[in-house]
Amino acid sequence: MGKVNTILFDCDNTLVLSEEVAFEGCAELINQIAASKNVPLEKPFTGESLIVEFVGQNFRGMLRSLQERYGFPLTDEELETYVKKEEDVVIAKIQEKLSPCPNVDGVLERLAAEGKYELAVVSSSALRRVKASIEKVGQDKYFGDRVFSAATSLEKPTSKPDPAIYLHALKVLGKKAEECVAVEDSKSGTLSAARAGIKVIGYVGPYKAEERLKMEKVLAQAGASIIMNDWNQFEGFLAAIEKGDY
Repeated sequence: MGKVNTILFDCDNTLVLSEEVAFEGCAELINQIAASKNVPLEKPFTGESLIVEFVGQNFRGMLRSLQERYGFPLTDEELETYVKKEEDVVIAKIQEKLSPCPNVDGVLERLAAEGKYELAVVSSSALRRVKASIEKVGQDKYFGDRVFSAATSLEKPTSKPDPAIYLHALKVLGKKAEECVAVEDSKSGTLSAARAGIKVIGYVGPYKAEERLKMEKVLAQAGASIIMNDWNQFEGFLAAIEKGDY
């Protein structure tokens, strides 16, 4: 592998423990939408059930998936209204109780001090939400304006596993795929980075103990080169990738 000079971080449940917080708000809103559209859900969504089904997708992707499954009408105008409302709901919850993933802040601090790598965030979530997340936990100082959103940064909004947001980030940053390493916690995110030709470290730290083994296999099958359980392992794994061990 060529010289790595850029680290691309997913945001939700990679930098910050936001999935449970965010999906709690998403579930409430989706249940409201389903009721207004007379969608025959088997049972109301909870944050936990929504995570199982849609982890790694943004809200636009979730709604489109549900529309395809249940065949309910949804205009583009309605979609954008719901997407904006979801941003507001989730950001309110983020500002109330968001925290960083364990040990990631120390890694970011050391990487920034070393000055060897350019650091960027590449997320499916809306840009306003991503910025609110990293600002809440004080990580924004490491990324500046190098924050990319599949929901906001592209001319045509999309969601991981589409590699478009990673390809966009590479173009804006002026980097080649082989110069980068991505860190992802979901199947869709891992697929997105891998399809863009980027080496992926799969992170399973936020998953419950009983789910970790399953997710290790899922991320490996999606293209992750290494599986990381704790951010304290990151620098060792990054060095191994640079040596060509993975």
